[in-house]
Amino acid sequence: MDLRLAAYAVCVEDGRVLLAHAVRPDGDRTWTLPGGRVEHAEDPLATVIREVAEETGLNAVVERLLGVDSRVVPAAERRLPGRPELHNVGIFYRIRIIGGRLRPEPNGETAESVWTPIPEVARLGRSSLVDIGLALAQTVPPTGHVESVPVGGLIRH
Repeated sequence: MDLRLAAYAVCVEDGRVLLAHAVRPDGDRTWTLPGGRVEHAEDPLATVIREVAEETGLNAVVERLLGVDSRVVPAAERRLPGRPELHNVGIFYRIRIIGGRLRPEPNGETAESVWTPIPEVARLGRSSLVDIGLALAQTVPPTGHVESVPVGGLIRH
């Protein structure tokens, strides 16, 4: 089993959420939250700030920890065939933008980042991380946990 620890940014302003359009090496495109893998010896809070800057060009501060999502992606549902199942642990933070200018990630996987009205999110091909992050931001559960988001249709791992 592979293990991935990642930190994700949930930024909601004026009824819109900041989304990143990720382009995978196989050309697959998915809307997701800004964020990514926690590097060796890196604090997840530092990860989310770094990832927002890298992927969007925006500078952010963390307002609060929203919660943690832990899910196992079966081997058959991984994007790269032949890989073992993946245990993804995602740490979600509510962030606030304090500067910068929106732009694509230079030489990276993020083709564009956009402010998307929340009602339009349901019509996008997106990662389950988007739904998890929005649920955490909207409900702020005391345990920091929301029910798993079913994958299928427009929602992917």
